[in-house]
Amino acid sequence: MVRLTHELIDYHALAESVRRNDCGAVALFLGTVRDLTDGHETVALDYEAYAGMAEKKMAEIEQETRSRWPIGEILMVHRLGHLEVGEVSVAVAVSCPHRAQAFEACRHAIDRLKELVPIWKKENWADGSTEWVHPGAES
Repeated sequence: MVRLTHELIDYHALAESVRRNDCGAVALFLGTVRDLTDGHETVALDYEAYAGMAEKKMAEIEQETRSRWPIGEILMVHRLGHLEVGEVSVAVAVSCPHRAQAFEACRHAIDRLKELVPIWKKENWADGSTEWVHPGAES
C-alpha cells in the first residue's frame, strides 16, 4: 500500500500492519526532519506533490520491489505540508521471510521513492531564507 498524507505518520501502527506469521523480519525506515542541512540550520520543511502522479509512481515502486524480493507486506507513506524538526516525513515498512531480504527491499523502496517520486521539499532555514529541493537531487 502507498499513501500520501497531511497527518502525522503512525510508524508503530505501520510496522505492526506489515507483520505476518510467514515473515520473520520487519524492516522500518523513517525519514525525519533534521536540524542541519549543508551547514544551514533548518527550522522546518514544506512538502508538496502532485498526488495522482506521486501515488502512481509509489505504486510502481511497490510492484517493482515485490517482484525482486519475497515480500509479505510493504507500506510506503509520505507526509505533505509543513513539518517541524524531528517530525517523520516518510516511512517504509517491509516484511519478508528473512532479515537480509527485508533490509534490502526496504532500502530499495526508499531509495527509489527519493529518486523517482515527484515530491518537492522546501527547506526553511533559521536565517529566514528558503530553497526548494527537487526529487532525486539528494541522498
